[in-house]
Amino acid sequence: MLIGELSSRSELSKDTIRFYEKQGLITVDRKERRFNNYKEYSEETFQRLMSIKWIKNMGFTLTEVSEVLDMIDANEATCQNIADKIEDKVSRIDNKIKELLKVRSMLQNGLKSCCSPSNVKTADKNCCPIIVPHI
Repeated sequence: MLIGELSSRSELSKDTIRFYEKQGLITVDRKERRFNNYKEYSEETFQRLMSIKWIKNMGFTLTEVSEVLDMIDANEATCQNIADKIEDKVSRIDNKIKELLKVRSMLQNGLKSCCSPSNVKTADKNCCPIIVPHI
């Protein structure tokens, strides 16, 4: 199938498909080209794109997707080592959530400081933590 059909079937843009090819996530052999040099994508390429899409939708980065695909390609993917990757990802997500909650709290406290009734009336710029950093 040509890239247009592949794009339509996979619901990925042509640019995304080309990007994945440049990144080495999918490959197209020379012999998979038509006489006019158009690339002919196989059903296997479609299936690989669907795997990439699935893994990415679970929150993995392209680097992490590549690592999982490499394990699959080398027949090294097991439930245990995939579970290890998932546990690592969940741990990093939990840490990121903690960081974001901390930032959220700092912003809310700053907003309270900036918008307290006494500061709003006087337009005191010294109370705003973004204007006057607390070192």
